[in-house]
Amino acid sequence: MRNPTVYILASQRNGTLYIGVTSDLITRVWQHREGLVDGFTKQHLVKMLVWYEQHATMESAISKEKAMKKWPRQWKLSAIEKSNSGWMDLWYEIIE
Repeated sequence: MRNPTVYILASQRNGTLYIGVTSDLITRVWQHREGLVDGFTKQHLVKMLVWYEQHATMESAISKEKAMKKWPRQWKLSAIEKSNSGWMDLWYEIIE
């Protein structure tokens, strides 16, 4: 899964959220899950992939990430609920 991708991780349903961007979603999410990324996600145990969106270019993905980081929390929750109403960990979806 080597495509520019914006993603949201959560600590749990309606928990702490983290928005990131990567060109290699599987590797990046694995790094978060294993606690290899120092900082916010490691400190707050934010490991569950709950939303992601692939883009044609990294510029487009970065633009979307920056915009989403400014969104009100409810908009972020709505984006997750729209595509993943059960708040399933999508890690297992992307590694298959």
